[in-house]
Amino acid sequence: MKKSTLIARAVGVFVLTATLSVGVNLVPASWAVPSYPTWAEVQAAKNNVSKKKALIARFNKILADQMKEEDKLSDQALVLGEKYNQAKQDLKVISDRVAVLQGQADTANAQANQAKGRLAQIASQMYRGGAAGNGVSLMLGAGQADNLLYKLGANDRLAKQNDTTYRKAVELQRYAQSVTDQLNVAKVDQAAKTKVAKAAYQEAANVATALATKVAANKELQTTFYKQLATLQRTSADLERRRAEGIAAEARQNAGSSGSVLTAPSLYQVDDADPAVVSKVLAFARAQIGEKYVFGAAGMTYWDCSGLTMTTYQKAAGIYISWHSVVAQFRMAAQKKQLVPMKDRQPGDLIFYSRSGAFDGDKYHIAIYSGNGKMIEAPRPGAYVREVPMRWGELFPYAARPSA
Repeated sequence: MKKSTLIARAVGVFVLTATLSVGVNLVPASWAVPSYPTWAEVQAAKNNVSKKKALIARFNKILADQMKEEDKLSDQALVLGEKYNQAKQDLKVISDRVAVLQGQADTANAQANQAKGRLAQIASQMYRGGAAGNGVSLMLGAGQADNLLYKLGANDRLAKQNDTTYRKAVELQRYAQSVTDQLNVAKVDQAAKTKVAKAAYQEAANVATALATKVAANKELQTTFYKQLATLQRTSADLERRRAEGIAAEARQNAGSSGSVLTAPSLYQVDDADPAVVSKVLAFARAQIGEKYVFGAAGMTYWDCSGLTMTTYQKAAGIYISWHSVVAQFRMAAQKKQLVPMKDRQPGDLIFYSRSGAFDGDKYHIAIYSGNGKMIEAPRPGAYVREVPMRWGELFPYAARPSA
């Protein structure tokens, strides 16, 4: 397949999925098909210093632009993945409430029906014995069981003789109705939250698909690029790949600054990390390196960022750091007073990424600080669990220390 055709298809998928993900009708902008260096250009530049230098710079820009496109989609995927995790938890909470209310309603209605049955038996016995008089005769003749309590209440003599039974039956019926009403309201809320969770999932899935498509298309192109660069540089394709990845990583790290991140003050006293816990946590996390990122996954083969941190602490150390959400894990650490300034971070601490300047603003990515300026993370769709140098851009100035 020609390179131009491959790119056109990849871009077409990206535009389509991005349009679907925001849920509005957008008219896609005109995408210019990039012009990539040909093998003829590579051969022509190989023995010409100025042409070779210019062509290498052109390759570097193409590779850098591809990385920027992937990073932009990656950020979107992380944000939307966190949005889905929040919606999924909201749905779980209301679904648990519906289950509880359903059980309560079933029990209450059964008890109310039993009480109505007992009153019906009393009325029937009194009717047969003639004790109830014309009032009961008329009441039973109506044959409307649902109105029995109210009709019994109208019969003064029967109400006095069976006051306790009557009042308990009325109380049970009212309680059953109250619980049923709560159940119906909860079911409406559950339906609404189900709709929100499904929409959030689809939105995240669309962007994840777009990112995976973009990564695959870039990877196929880069296979050729690295071979071309190797020809120009008289090296190997693998060496050129490593070089390009190093340049891209350096660019990402340089995009942010440690400046204000390292000036945050202490909020309170937090004990040092427990070495035994940290050792188990890092060993478990490193054992997952190379496994694939899948948003919403929490092991043991696929992971997203908060799924990796949640399961790592739970399985390695028996520590619950909150449910499958970056925001939830940050908030639990804040509630437990486990936050430490970034300058005081220690191995095993959790580090967060956020675009919000607010302390409790949305956090979209989480990783485990592993020491020596590195972190272990499940980075994004199309990538794998890895241990890499910390990135300072959008890094939140406080880390969490669950092992304290």
